[in-house]
Amino acid sequence: MLLAGAGQVAASQAPTPGAPAGPPPGLVRLVIETERGDIAVTLDSAHAPRTVANFLRYVDGGFYTGGVFHRTVTPSNQPTDGVRIEVIQGAANPVRQAPEFPAIELEPTSATGLKHLEGTISMARAGPNTATSDFFICIGDQPALDFGGRRNPDGQGFAAFGRVTSGMSVVRAIQRSAAQGQRLTPPVRIRRIRRATDRVG
Repeated sequence: MLLAGAGQVAASQAPTPGAPAGPPPGLVRLVIETERGDIAVTLDSAHAPRTVANFLRYVDGGFYTGGVFHRTVTPSNQPTDGVRIEVIQGAANPVRQAPEFPAIELEPTSATGLKHLEGTISMARAGPNTATSDFFICIGDQPALDFGGRRNPDGQGFAAFGRVTSGMSVVRAIQRSAAQGQRLTPPVRIRRIRRATDRVG
């Protein structure tokens, strides 16, 4: 099963050439505020500039305020998958679910050097070059999601672009939440995603 959420565009949609412009290379620290607690994340714009820039335009535009973690993937809820993974998947506010920005070109792990390890944050997608706003966080190392991995039939993997620096206990609590299949019931609300330098309150 592909990591494509309700906010994903059709696989045939091509990204806008050259967009979005990347932030200056370096690390960008964010806080994902959820109803279960906070998850601190550091994004790597030096190695995944296009993916980080895409995520930040949704963050800075407030699209994740009122968003949700809507999917949990556990060893027990993938009965038909030959390659099993463990992740939770988040999305923008459902009211603003339609993509506001064009899909971006995939930055594969073979190009960035970033791997899907414990706590990696990565972009959900359907076909290549279809990622918009849905994202996921890895629980445990997930090499099947890297370039050449067998989770996605096209072998391109997914675009890792940062790591959780604190709050994995919150990630695991969300993964263990009540679900019907892989759908969290109810979804876990994202209060907002903010830059770590933003004022709280």
